[in-house]
Amino acid sequence: MADTVVMLAAVTVVIVLLFDYTNGFHDAANIVATVIASRAMTPAQAVVIVGVFEFLGPLLGGTAVANTIGKFVALDGVAPVLSLSILLCGLVGAIVWNLGTWYFGIPSSSSHALVGGLIGAVTVSVGSDHVVWGFGELLQGHVTGIVKVLAALLLSPLLGFWLGFLMHRLLTGLLVAANPAANSRLRAAQFVTAAGLAFSHGANDAQKSMGILTLVLLLGGFIPSFEVPFWVMLACASAITLGIMSGGWRIVRTLGFAIYRVRPIHALGSQLTSAAVILAASAGGAPVSTTHVVATSIMGIGASERPRAVRWAKAKDIAVTWVITIPGAALAAIQAYALVNLFIGGPR
Repeated sequence: MADTVVMLAAVTVVIVLLFDYTNGFHDAANIVATVIASRAMTPAQAVVIVGVFEFLGPLLGGTAVANTIGKFVALDGVAPVLSLSILLCGLVGAIVWNLGTWYFGIPSSSSHALVGGLIGAVTVSVGSDHVVWGFGELLQGHVTGIVKVLAALLLSPLLGFWLGFLMHRLLTGLLVAANPAANSRLRAAQFVTAAGLAFSHGANDAQKSMGILTLVLLLGGFIPSFEVPFWVMLACASAITLGIMSGGWRIVRTLGFAIYRVRPIHALGSQLTSAAVILAASAGGAPVSTTHVVATSIMGIGASERPRAVRWAKAKDIAVTWVITIPGAALAAIQAYALVNLFIGGPR
């Protein structure tokens, strides 16, 4: 039994880091789409700058999001082999969904995929009562569990839209007397704002993997309590940075061109808005989707300037993908659990 636990823990750690890599790979376009679309940076410049600050985000951004993600499933008391199998299958479901949506160039949410995968694997294996839904705590005035996760995922796009709307009004007011030469300064400013967006993405998204990896160590009996070790931070920072630098370029066209034609002022506004929303969420321990935030900030900027020029049909397609991501990843995780049962012989 001990050997099986060690083997499963090792495999699950690898899968966590693979998910972290696909998260970065899938979300690369969220970070670089507007700087490339506005011609502020070349792809090579974007990858270098984003890579550096993406790596620093998980190391300096705290562990509040990791604590939230690591505690919305309750697997205490479940046999180590079974609990690790559940986490493994949940991650596989999220990875399958990430790769599928990347292949078709659809900017779906890695956060939704992770939540859906874990809910599906936990529910099919040990029952939904092992998911910390948080509805009872909400009645007592506390936001926790799935309620906290879903509230963050729901509210962050709305904040992205309206802050993007207001940010564009502010920038156009400040630049009302500017001439076209101002575009060069707006492009130069994006070296700072893109770095800030990359830092915020690393601080939020890599922490999701940090939380799951720490949970793996706890359930396997390798650590006594839920505290994120430094090597976990370093490993997750490295994995997501490698994913970002590999680049999910299929999605750049969707975010940079298919929603609204992005120019330097729009790119700067989107990056400022997205970084602010994501950093605030990270400080509060709320996991958000950078895909949601970046896409809706572009929509808000477009709506502020020329609502009819926003390609709302494309926005609708993206919204539909967001809705089906949780059940889709859950279904993939359930199928993965069925396969694991065949190989391990139904762990109990």
